[in-house]
This record gives sequence, C-alpha cells and structure tokens, in this order.
Amino acid sequence: MGRYVFKLPDVGEGTAEAEIVAWHVKIGDKIAEDQHLVDVMTDKATVEMTSPVTGMVVSLHGAPGEMATVGAPLVELEVEGAGNAPAAKTQERPAQQSALSPPMETGEPAKEKPPVAIKEPANKQDAKEAPATAGGGSGGGRAPVNAGQTPAFTTRPPGAKPLASPAVRRRAEELGIHLQFVPGSGPEGRIGHADLDSYIASGGKTGMAREGGYAKREGVEEIKVIGLRRKIAEKMQEAKRRIPHFAYIEEIDMTELEDLRAHLNATRTPDLPKLTLLPFLMRGLVRLLPAYPQINARYDDDAGVVRRHAAVHIGIATQTTNGLIVPVVRHAEALDVWQAAAEVTRIAQLTRDGKASRDDLSGSTITITSLGALGGIMTTPVINHPEVAIIGPNAIVLRPVVRDGQIVVRKMMNLSSSFDHRVVDGYDAAEFIQKFKALLEHPATLFMD
Repeated sequence: MGRYVFKLPDVGEGTAEAEIVAWHVKIGDKIAEDQHLVDVMTDKATVEMTSPVTGMVVSLHGAPGEMATVGAPLVELEVEGAGNAPAAKTQERPAQQSALSPPMETGEPAKEKPPVAIKEPANKQDAKEAPATAGGGSGGGRAPVNAGQTPAFTTRPPGAKPLASPAVRRRAEELGIHLQFVPGSGPEGRIGHADLDSYIASGGKTGMAREGGYAKREGVEEIKVIGLRRKIAEKMQEAKRRIPHFAYIEEIDMTELEDLRAHLNATRTPDLPKLTLLPFLMRGLVRLLPAYPQINARYDDDAGVVRRHAAVHIGIATQTTNGLIVPVVRHAEALDVWQAAAEVTRIAQLTRDGKASRDDLSGSTITITSLGALGGIMTTPVINHPEVAIIGPNAIVLRPVVRDGQIVVRKMMNLSSSFDHRVVDGYDAAEFIQKFKALLEHPATLFMD
C-alpha cells in the first residue's frame, strides 16, 4: 500500500489560495476516483475538488473556514501501489485531529466512565431520600434530572391525576411545568410550592409558558462566518470602505410599460420566455450608457485608472440559499428583450444551482439589484466594486397621482440608484436617471435606435 497526497491545484486566474468551505469525506472513508472530496472557494466561485485516485482517506488538512495555498496538501489517501508520497511517519498535528477526526491513539487504553443507571424509586420516601448526585456522589434531595429531558422518575402511575392546590396548579402553568412529573412530598403525594422549587432546582424541564403568558428565552448561538457568507461580508465591507457612495431616488410611472409587458406576455409564443421587468431595465441601460460612458465603467483605484467599457455587461444580483451572488449577462447591448429574459433566467438558475462558472460571475460593468415584490419604498444599494453605479427598482404599487390637473391612479415605482462620487458627478447621475425615467415612461422609445 502507498500514500497519495492530493494538493490544492491551481484553479486559474492567478489564484494563490482558496478557502475550505465544506468537506464531503472523513477519515476512514473509502472513496472512488472522481468522488467529491471538498469544496473550496476562490474570489470568484466555489469549486468542487474531486479525487484523482481510488483509496481510503487517512488524513484531512484544514477545517472549514481555513485558507489553503495552492500546492498545499488537502487530503492524504492510502492507495494500492506506490502512490505519490512516502508513508507517513508522524502523527497528524493535534489541532487538526481535534477538528477533523477522532482522537489519536496514544497507546493507553481510554478510560471510560461506567454507565449510570437511574432507578425509579419504589415509593415517595425513596424518592425523597435518593442520592443527589450520580456516579458515587452523596447528599440528600431528589435524583437530578437532565435538563432538556423528561425526568427519569414519576410519582404516580400514568393517567393518575396529581394532587395540588389551585394556587400550585396556577403557578405550574405559568412556569410551563407538567405536574405529572413533579414528586409530591405532602400527604398522598400532594404537590406544594416547595416541591415545585425543588423540581426546578434539580433540573426539571419546564415547557412553554401557559397560553397568554410570556416565557424568557436564553442562549446565544455563535455562527462562524465562512465560505460565501464571508466573501459577501468582505466584498460589502470593501465596497463601503473604498467607495464614497451617493444615492439618487426617483419615482417612475410604470403604467404604460406594465401594460406593454402584460400584452407581450399574453401574446407570446410558447418558445418565448415570460417577460419580467428586468429585460426592459436592461434595454433602457444599453440605450443610455453610450452617452454616459463614465457610468458604464470599472474604477481601479489602486492603479488610478477608470476603464470605460463599450460593451454592457450587466450584473444581476441574485438571492440564493447561501447568500447574494451576482452573475453577469454579457453583451446586453446585443440582446432584445426576449433574449435578455432568457439569458437572465439561464444565468440565475445556474447560480442558484451552484453551477455558475467563474466567467459567469465576473466582469460586470453595471449591476441591477431588485427585491421584487419586497422592494419597499426605497433602498440605498451598495455598489458592486469595482463598478461605479448600481440601480435598484423597488416595488410597483398603485398610487394616486396628478395628471393634467386630475387625480388618477397609476402604477408607480421608486427607482433607487447609487454612484461612486469619485467617478460620477451628481449632475451627471441625476441627468442619467431622468433620461432613464423618460425611456421607461414612454416604452416605445426603448426600441427606437
């Protein structure tokens, strides 16, 4: 038998390191060639690492959330033949063992505590005189109850009604205690306030508070920020730290555009996708951006260079089960609304399925972020660094507006936008949004080149 060490390969685009996101094997697993080993995340995407050989896992290097450099060992396998590395002569480092595998053998037999048997007392007197600690402890009082479990004793047969005064019952209801499980120290097992106190002190599990009451909630859950969540956090922090944002919000009458969209959807052929608002927004951007090249740009502030793009590569902020990801619709200027709708659907589905490539997730020149029906009144979207602008449509709602001196009900939408003030002046941003508004309010102009 030999040893094969699988090292983190170069995943492209000059990546020097990647974050370990999730292991799909454990020590002792027998795996086949091409079996999924681990997910790692680069700055661009999550990549599945598969095994190049068949063998048994004998060591894992790194825990989820740790960074691995290109060329560093990830998995060691025991394989048939010589493998690609000499057999290990030393044990794994203790920290790694504690994180990823069972404790190492030290040559000494493990000392196990004998199981503790909790016996149900034969009568109330036994219950009162049962030891207070398990495993050889001493002391008076009732047997302890493991928190979160049904007590290991009962003081009456199932179905028998516990004896207690109305005041005790009311207090038990308020505390969420089931009297069936509370030992009573009074005559014929009658339960008193002292019995409730003793039951709680011994670790008896209380249920939810009585209906109409309020119960305290305790506890703090710590969630390590790793994987995609960490990438999102780092990207948002970098964007807000490096980019002096300014926001601009305008309301737009979407009535005519929504009527057009409804008509096109009602008359489309089966081979055409259903139109959402996004393809029309994309069409408006590609119509306007040639006149505002400073907005369709990426700012390399380290090099002090603004790169204005002729092509319009639109990022579509997409919510997934793992967090917000921005796939890219490339060359939107070459797509009609049907093609744009089909491409948005395709790229969004790949992203939600975790199958988007690095090219699918990079290179955008401007981003659209939409919360759909949850859009609210307005947002202040964070620019997708290193871009210099982002637009965010909000919810379309019926509102009374004044037209030609009359109050009428129209389909209105607030459009939120943010710009990088280092690159885009306030006047230019306001003019851009006003012209964008005019295109959307007169949708025929979206198709007039």
